[in-house]
Amino acid sequence: MTSPLSRGARFAVLAAAFGGLLFDGFELGLMPLASLSVSRDLLGADYTPTLGGDWFARFTASLMLGAAIGGILLGSLGDRIGRSRAMGVSILFYSIFAGLGAWVQTQEQMLVLRFFVGLGVGGVWPNAVALVAESWPDKARPTVAGLMGAAINTGILMLSQIAQIWSVTAQDWRWLFHVAAAPAALGLLVLFFLPESPSWLANRGRDPKKKPATPLRELFRPPLLRITLVGIMLGSIPLVGAWAASKWMIPWADRIGGVVQADYKAMTQGWWAFGAILGSLAGAQIASLLGRRLSYFLISVGALTLTVSMFQLTAPLRPSFLPIVFAQGFVATLFFGWLPLYLPELFPTHVRATGSGISYNVGRFATAGGVLAAGFFFTMFGGSYPAVGAAAAMIYGLGIFVIWFAPDTGKKSLEG
Repeated sequence: MTSPLSRGARFAVLAAAFGGLLFDGFELGLMPLASLSVSRDLLGADYTPTLGGDWFARFTASLMLGAAIGGILLGSLGDRIGRSRAMGVSILFYSIFAGLGAWVQTQEQMLVLRFFVGLGVGGVWPNAVALVAESWPDKARPTVAGLMGAAINTGILMLSQIAQIWSVTAQDWRWLFHVAAAPAALGLLVLFFLPESPSWLANRGRDPKKKPATPLRELFRPPLLRITLVGIMLGSIPLVGAWAASKWMIPWADRIGGVVQADYKAMTQGWWAFGAILGSLAGAQIASLLGRRLSYFLISVGALTLTVSMFQLTAPLRPSFLPIVFAQGFVATLFFGWLPLYLPELFPTHVRATGSGISYNVGRFATAGGVLAAGFFFTMFGGSYPAVGAAAAMIYGLGIFVIWFAPDTGKKSLEG
């Protein structure tokens, strides 16, 4: 048993994890904002609006595939070498490979780089969430879980504000990838200086006689198998909904609103991200007040309703569009405050980072498939953003049923 972290060390952990997830959000928001501009430049005379949408789906699927693999491998690494070091490695991954995007000359080169960016993006979440959950007392966990959920969307909001000042166009987009390399400095600081989780040290780090664990094998056999499968479903639904459905609003806003106002896509992303920050902060609090299962059920109903409304009852440049984007961002991202609170509660300490990583990131395999399927339907629907967005939103309906198979963990303690 190790001593709890000092107050200063706890805040250092929280700040580093928040920063890692903030820049994680920056990387996640980068291609929805820049994709059409990148494609217009690299495809040249071959570019068409439908082809631009198809490449947006490919870039997103590549990132999600990388994030799924990174979340599992680097989440498992966090259970073996420590949460702090694995988080530092993950930040370096997404920073370095995002920065290399400034020099690509073909769509295929960018596609490969987005996969490697995804490895780091996926690795940060399970290690940051496990580290913070294990470093703070139980009474503070709803608050810090909300901050973890809000961090990603704060990064997306930061990106949108930068892009409103310096426009991302087909003639001038490479600067954005130079900026995306900056978090490498944070990765080095985390790797070498950030304190480690007391729980991880107590369970693994200070027992030289203990044989290396095989977290993946343990998670996929009884008694943890059922819990792992439920966690995967609960993590998959909001991710598929966010990327196969919600994110189509950005290229939609670019295609329609960009003709009138060059920064309309950045403005749309900003309205969504502002709502998403508030939603992420509120998700864990709502889960604490209403209970884990009832809150997930209600969020699923609200996300389904608002996502369909966003694509079917309004459109870019209409007065109602940005307010509905804000509301959809708020409700659909309540999930991402809920998940950092709930997923660590499902798993014991020695497999917590791996279990949380699998639950959150296996959903990205489904998301990659869902985005590619959405890209297929986008072409089949004749390049209709409203049609593909509303069709993909149906994934939120699964959450209404799946949550009732999940255990109620509201009274579970992570201390000790």
